[in-house]
Amino acid sequence: MTPFILNSQNIFEYLISLKLCTPDEQSLSKVELKPAKNFNLLVTFPQGRKLLVKQERHNLEAKTNGEFLLEWRIHDFVQKFPELSHIPAYLSEAVHFNWENSIIIFNYLDNYRDLMDFYGKENLNFFPINIARAVGSTLALIHRITSNNEEYREYFQPTTDNTSNQKIHHPNRGLNKLTPEIFGKVPADGLRFFTLYQRYDSLGQAIAQLIDSFIPSCVTHNDLKLNNILVSLNWEDATDENIVRLIDWERSNWGDPANDLGTIIASYLQIWLHSLVTGQSMAIEESLRLATVPLYVLQPSIRELVTAYLAHFPEILEHRPDFLERVMQFAGLALLTAIQSQLQYEKTFGNAGVCMLQVAKSLLCRPDASIQTIIGLESSDFYPAQIGARG
Repeated sequence: MTPFILNSQNIFEYLISLKLCTPDEQSLSKVELKPAKNFNLLVTFPQGRKLLVKQERHNLEAKTNGEFLLEWRIHDFVQKFPELSHIPAYLSEAVHFNWENSIIIFNYLDNYRDLMDFYGKENLNFFPINIARAVGSTLALIHRITSNNEEYREYFQPTTDNTSNQKIHHPNRGLNKLTPEIFGKVPADGLRFFTLYQRYDSLGQAIAQLIDSFIPSCVTHNDLKLNNILVSLNWEDATDENIVRLIDWERSNWGDPANDLGTIIASYLQIWLHSLVTGQSMAIEESLRLATVPLYVLQPSIRELVTAYLAHFPEILEHRPDFLERVMQFAGLALLTAIQSQLQYEKTFGNAGVCMLQVAKSLLCRPDASIQTIIGLESSDFYPAQIGARG
């Protein structure tokens, strides 16, 4: 069956059929195409109300990847269980989903902006810790309230065979031993990355161990980069509960909470790593030292992020005593994924990429030491109550 394809001409007819607007509003409203990987239309109505209408792109076989079905699932999930009624305040506002044609509609939150955009356009080296605190406490709330709940797990993993649901995306795929065939598939920079990766046996071993010890225990976002976090335009006056929202849940599942926290930390680290001054004859240590956004500038926000998370979900340290080490390792994993993404889309792997690979290796292979380097505290600083109880 031929799918219904949205466009600027039929959008109002579609919204009227859903009773999301009236015929009278049509002539006074504005439609704007928003560039994105999917087809996105922003509709602005006379009284300032805005709807973001998104449709997944169909392939030649009229099929989609089904990402919006997963996005809608998180909204359906929090509606299905009354005890989760406060969670929607921390998410985007989905108002309609058309499964057959893969169309999803949101209230457009124009009183928010994404956090990466906020950091990029504000004064250089401006990273307010109360924003990081709100991110940490919001993520901890979602993880904690869904943690180890069998009914919630069954919602996300309806089959009895959990092994298929425990897989996560990790950069070990495609990083097997080099063969002659690969030389025709990747650019020269890609071969440089593969060669360096193959040189570090401990890196592959650390990734394998991290994946093998993956234990799903709560609802996770699984793509929690800074541009998937919205911050209120009134963040200075808002309470922690109203500062941030977590959006784009297209990869959400029943997963490992350390993965989400590690991914956010990796996103902060990329601000540092993308600001490096690099050169052919420049040592990595010097490049790191000359960064225009030094690590020490980001460190207070990273520390507040982790501290707030653990303050709102202290039980995670009981469930997983190695939680912080795993957070560091997942941060390293996210950096490797970022390198692979850059190779895939930009075909580049320069000296900045080498620096990122070295940082990723440290995070994955020496997670305990990385806690002090990245957060600025020893791992034992987060365990005082537990240590006293065990003594």
